[in-house]
Amino acid sequence: MLTAFLLGAGLGAFVAAQIGPVSLLLIRSSLRHGAPIGLAIGAGAALVDTLYASLGVAGVAPLLAVSWLQLALGLVGGVVLVLIGARTLWSAWRVRLGGESADEVSSRRRAFLTAVAATASNPLTIISWAAIFAAASTAGATRTAAGAIALLCGVAVGSASWFAALTGVVSLARHRVRGAWLVAVDVVSGLGLVVFGGVLGVRTLHDA
Repeated sequence: MLTAFLLGAGLGAFVAAQIGPVSLLLIRSSLRHGAPIGLAIGAGAALVDTLYASLGVAGVAPLLAVSWLQLALGLVGGVVLVLIGARTLWSAWRVRLGGESADEVSSRRRAFLTAVAATASNPLTIISWAAIFAAASTAGATRTAAGAIALLCGVAVGSASWFAALTGVVSLARHRVRGAWLVAVDVVSGLGLVVFGGVLGVRTLHDA
């Protein structure tokens, strides 16, 4: 079980470490609002990673071969990412450092839910986790229920640990990033989210 747990932790950290919408969102939000918000985003992303990994274990990935479901999920995911990106770009022009009103400063609950939406917005990630668990099964890591559970726990710990480490690094640099730099981070993050959403939508329509 320990081997399965360590394997899951490595896989969770590896998947989380890929540059994507959640990483951009975490960096931007940690710089703007501090480590608690970044940790909330990381927790939301780790939760979805673990749920998707669970679906991979359950073998539901073939369901995504249904064309209408693939189209619907892909388009919804693209719209979610574009909306989050557009809001981030809007804040780059509207919000000044220290000028946020109380209702504009993100809460941990709001950050958690946003991260869940951003991570879950690409349901095709289930296919990646299904492939990972197929390889893990071949290696004997999920031959038993205990092994599968240990692997899933490892995924949760690995994913959460990566996002916590990224939050810590960004938070250390937070007090050195001021004014115009924060606006630049907002612009880059917003554009990145819009691009990710657009690519997901275009790919979905192309493959439909």
